[in-house]
Amino acid sequence: MSDIEIAQHASMQPIIGLAKKQYGIDAEHLDPYGHYKAKLSLEYVASLADKPDGKLILVTAISPTPAGEGKTTTTVGLGDALNRLGKKAIMCLREPSLGPCFGVKGGAAGGGYSQVVPMEDINLHFTGDFHAIGVAHNLLAALIDNHIHHGNALDIDPRRIQWKRVVDMNDRALRSIVVGMGGAANGYLREDGYDIVVASEVMAILCLATSRSDLKVRLGKIVIGYKSDKITPVYASDLQAQGAMAALLKDAIKPNLVQTLENNIAIIHGGPFANIAHGCNTVTATKTALKIADYVVTEAGFGADLGAEKFIDIKCRMADLKPSAVVLVATIRALKFHGGVNKEDLNLENVAAVEKGFQNLERHYNNITQHYGLPCVVCVNHFTFDTEAELALLEAKCKVLGANCVISKHWAEGGAGAQSLAQEIITVVDNRAPGCTFVYDDNISAWDKIETIATKLYGAAGISANAKIKAQLKVWDENYGKFPVCIAKTQMSFSTNPALKGAPSGHTLEISEVRLANGAGFIVAVAGDMMTMPGLPKQPAAERIDIDDTGKITGLF
Repeated sequence: MSDIEIAQHASMQPIIGLAKKQYGIDAEHLDPYGHYKAKLSLEYVASLADKPDGKLILVTAISPTPAGEGKTTTTVGLGDALNRLGKKAIMCLREPSLGPCFGVKGGAAGGGYSQVVPMEDINLHFTGDFHAIGVAHNLLAALIDNHIHHGNALDIDPRRIQWKRVVDMNDRALRSIVVGMGGAANGYLREDGYDIVVASEVMAILCLATSRSDLKVRLGKIVIGYKSDKITPVYASDLQAQGAMAALLKDAIKPNLVQTLENNIAIIHGGPFANIAHGCNTVTATKTALKIADYVVTEAGFGADLGAEKFIDIKCRMADLKPSAVVLVATIRALKFHGGVNKEDLNLENVAAVEKGFQNLERHYNNITQHYGLPCVVCVNHFTFDTEAELALLEAKCKVLGANCVISKHWAEGGAGAQSLAQEIITVVDNRAPGCTFVYDDNISAWDKIETIATKLYGAAGISANAKIKAQLKVWDENYGKFPVCIAKTQMSFSTNPALKGAPSGHTLEISEVRLANGAGFIVAVAGDMMTMPGLPKQPAAERIDIDDTGKITGLF
């Protein structure tokens, strides 16, 4: 059966009863969205403050390939396996964006027999969080243009407005647009553009906020542009926008509860991309899970150079989270791709390509253990086309590297197929104090933070940028010097060139743009020609998706 057929045959339990049975959460603390989805009240979240924290386990991966690595699948399989072993475990995931659903990837709720359900709902609109984020973001955009139209008392320079609009869809035609056409009645004519919702600072703020009051303060700190003196920033609070924006997000800030195919509770909340944003689920979701479970398995987007780095240097730094271990997901097919094999030949045995592609896994592993200071277990997400010779080589090379390597069959067998992985993780996390090290120090300049990431993690010789970008970073160092940096970079390579596979070294990371995310509390550095509004491929996944007269969806994944 396909992933969607497996999900549609799932035997789900009503979420209200399941939450009570597994974690003692009474119905009064849940806002149900149908029978199988519910939001958890912030009052209940606050009531957990004095409870001890469980162990936090991060699932990341080698550099992504068209073959797919299976981070979400592994996160779900590991969580189910921990529960099978009698542990109290919960999974924390990000919500899927409609962009990838209709673009290249399709759905993003796990796969095979390691999925979260109801899969169609999770992938299509879910509980409306992304809609609320998009509307809150675009309300601020409307307030900016409205203020200028009605006299511009704040002296906003229309040429220096930093706040684009957003939509949760891949639509390259919206990257650069002109607004205000049609005469004075329609506003001020100016250039504008769209980002995808997952790149919105509002998304980042929601994911990092710890309460409604914190959310509102952060929204008010958004820098929307500059005054005509080119220096003085204008904040969302100057437009008195934060209250209405927070009102639109009143439900979106609440964590969402769903379940796995094995009827274990999972929390899915927030969804910034890791290639153009910080790539982690909400702090609220993670901290809530740590209070109600003994083991929390979470994932961070794309490879360990992106999602895992931002998980450590942004999320853990800001929220004082202390992870205990990392699972590094790899597949034989992905290693062969990094070893130079074409996508159409990945199912053919090629031991030499596995050996060559191992350099990508090796760099990620060394980054995790040496620069993040965390123990790392390599999980080989097993495919039926993997051969004994390929698996034996990978295990041997991991042994030389000093890495514990577990071949896991959770895609085909669910939690039962991941029990060896779960046992390895239990052994690791139960025998060390939680905690990690940051890649860079708070007190160095933004430029030095970017360069540190590039040289330590990406293998770059250095970084470059034009004089304007360098000058802007120096100005920001004066007021935002302790902010971490969030690098927007292709996920396909350690470099800015997606065609450079494996572990390229000696390249220069070109910074093409910098953005201040003052409400989120970090500086975004765009590397190379990275787009914050993706486009659809020649044959988008949307062409395969359909619904019949009974309401059954096909082709989603």
